[in-house]
Amino acid sequence: MSNQFTSTRIDDDLTLLSDTLEEVLRSSGDPADQKYVELKARAEQALHDVKTRVSQASDTYYVRAKQAAYRADDYVHEKPWQGVGIGAAAGLVLGLLLRR
Repeated sequence: MSNQFTSTRIDDDLTLLSDTLEEVLRSSGDPADQKYVELKARAEQALHDVKTRVSQASDTYYVRAKQAAYRADDYVHEKPWQGVGIGAAAGLVLGLLLRR
C-alpha cells in the first residue's frame, strides 16, 4: 500500500512538473532569439523522452505486478493450506507492526 501511495505521489509530481514545464515553454522567451529556440527545442525533447520512459516503466511494473499476482494465485490453488499459513503469518506480522 505504501508503494502504491509512493507511486501515485511520483505520478502526481511528474504530472505537475510536466505541466509547469509546458507552461513555461509556451509563455517565456523571445521567439526571435536563437538560444531560446534551441533551449525550447531541447526542453521539449527532454520532456517527451521523460514522458515516454515513465510510461514504459509504468507498463513494465504493471505487467510484473500482474505476473506476481497470477503466480501467487496459482501457488495458493496448488497448496491452499500453505497459503493460509502464509496469510496468517503475514497478518500477524502486520498486526504487530501496526500495534507499535
